[in-house]
Amino acid sequence: MSWMAKLYETYEQGMQLDLSSDEQLMPIGHTLQNAHINVVIDISGQFLRAKPGKTPIMLPATESSASRGSGEAPHPLADKLQYTAGDYARFGGVKKHYFEGYRETLRKWCESEHGHPHIQAVLSYIEKGSLVEDLIAADICQVDENNRLLTRWMDENTEAPALLKLLPKEKGLLDQGNALVCWSVHEINSEAFDTWKNAEIQQRWIAYDTENANTQSLCLISGEVLPLARNHPAKLRHTGDKAKLISANDTSGFTYRGRFLKADNAANVSFEVTQKAHNALRWLIGTRQQAYRNGDQVIVSWAISGKDTPSPILDMATLLSEPLTLSTENSTSLETEVNPNTNLGQQFAISFKRYIAGYYQDFEDTPMESIVVMGLDSATPGRMAITYYRDFGAKEFLDKISEWHQAFAWPQRVVKETLTAKGKKTNSTFWIPGAPSPWTIINACYGDVIKSNDALKRQVIERLLPCIVESRQLPRDLLQLAQHRACNPNSGEHWEWEWERNLGVACALFRGFHLRHPDNNLRRNHPMSLDTDNTSRDYLYGRLLALAERLEEVSLFASGAKRPTTANRLMQRFTDRPYDTWLTIYKQLGPYMRHLKSSRPEFLNKINSLMDEVMDKFEREDYIQPDKLSGEFLLGFHCQRLALKPESKNNQPTQTTEA
Repeated sequence: MSWMAKLYETYEQGMQLDLSSDEQLMPIGHTLQNAHINVVIDISGQFLRAKPGKTPIMLPATESSASRGSGEAPHPLADKLQYTAGDYARFGGVKKHYFEGYRETLRKWCESEHGHPHIQAVLSYIEKGSLVEDLIAADICQVDENNRLLTRWMDENTEAPALLKLLPKEKGLLDQGNALVCWSVHEINSEAFDTWKNAEIQQRWIAYDTENANTQSLCLISGEVLPLARNHPAKLRHTGDKAKLISANDTSGFTYRGRFLKADNAANVSFEVTQKAHNALRWLIGTRQQAYRNGDQVIVSWAISGKDTPSPILDMATLLSEPLTLSTENSTSLETEVNPNTNLGQQFAISFKRYIAGYYQDFEDTPMESIVVMGLDSATPGRMAITYYRDFGAKEFLDKISEWHQAFAWPQRVVKETLTAKGKKTNSTFWIPGAPSPWTIINACYGDVIKSNDALKRQVIERLLPCIVESRQLPRDLLQLAQHRACNPNSGEHWEWEWERNLGVACALFRGFHLRHPDNNLRRNHPMSLDTDNTSRDYLYGRLLALAERLEEVSLFASGAKRPTTANRLMQRFTDRPYDTWLTIYKQLGPYMRHLKSSRPEFLNKINSLMDEVMDKFEREDYIQPDKLSGEFLLGFHCQRLALKPESKNNQPTQTTEA
């Protein structure tokens, strides 16, 4: 269980960090819940008032109650009405009444040396057995004409009361007994104190719980003799999460244990260790924002010491607060000077090394400090699995992240919301070099199919993760899917911006795939900028298609027409039969050339000159051969296309109307 040892160590390190109250780790012996009713009583246990509302609280919990599914397992202080209300059954409560167990748990705590006046006040109040009655009088709980708790709101002409809107429904019905009650105690001449925020109550519960712990034995994580854990916590991803990483409670019909007679012989884990480890994981997923979440799937990465680390899942535009912007679109000016000598790869390398150097410096004194990447997922509501686990030295991890972002770097189309000079919000398009995020790759490979297939989404994320953090080869099928969609500009609902995004992703995957190609003879390092010295048939055909597209695009813009160009419409066919299709596309350019000859002769001369230059680089045999084009065609097409795109003044983004 190295993952538990790492999380336990993370907890101990995290307790030494200077964190705000909202970011601090949860103490052991506690769990997270959403309270629905806040009951305020005085120090003598008299009901004062109550207020409904969904309030996240950290409440004391026993080992059993923190992991309870069904059956009786009361929390010692805050709990549901079916536990805390002595009169729940009297008002027709739907679920089984567990008041006696709750009262006994609270009474034993109060009678111990670790009791507290505020929990004694709660005990004094609940022993009156009038909680539901008081909540009905305060118009919190709702009853019907027979004085029974409502299970649905029947009056369609009036709004449902606040509590009924907060509670979840089961088969169309709700149970007010599911409302979790938290307590506030009002002392004389002072404000009400929330018991779930009282650090003294928290420490007194931990001391009491430890004193009444289970059998002690050797903990295989800490190496000390400590009280053993019988149950392990849930609620790792959110307060309603019932899935557990460790769950084994069979007392008959035992599962196979190999050579061990008892489960304790194989894996002794103390209560303290499992609580701290699970609390650390909960902290990393939630408060520390170290996690990438995709439904039930979670991928979390962290340094044991708590130092910042770059996320393996994010793209460059998100990682960098001020990413390198290489070019931007301009919807008003359609002519520009072509600059094929710009070394985008070198500019990006400098920018990225400057970014990653800060992380290297943080770990300079501890290059072998552990950085852990862990993937979690659950196939059922009650069981969670570790789908990926890898422990790195800090330098090794940073090297892997750096290698991914540089190997798969390519200009990516990014749309961001910006403000105009008049303060209005608008969308602006940036071309930012960097590796695409896994989520962007999934969209570029599968399109709208992914929206209704969560299992496929999780599967692809799991396949991409080793490519990022272990430098494994990209799966060939993902490369082929991305190339196929990039060659079909009219496949998406918002075809223009979706296709341009897909095009950037396909080029990035092709470049990275060939940088890592297992055959050294096929390994290539394709530059991100236009390579005018590249005489590959596929690359040259890509450049020709981009020139044809730009010529027609400018002519259509000048005449006010809005429709896809011939190059766009025939791109898929061009990929399959480049020679025949190019002749068709070139013939279609005649009317547009005649229009530009009178309106923009300089631009026409420039495009024709570039076409002649590209044609001169072909070998005749390459030009006429009927073979399909490889993914390198997309590199030539995209590089030539970006080289023809104009830049706005002062390299500022151009406002667009795309989503």
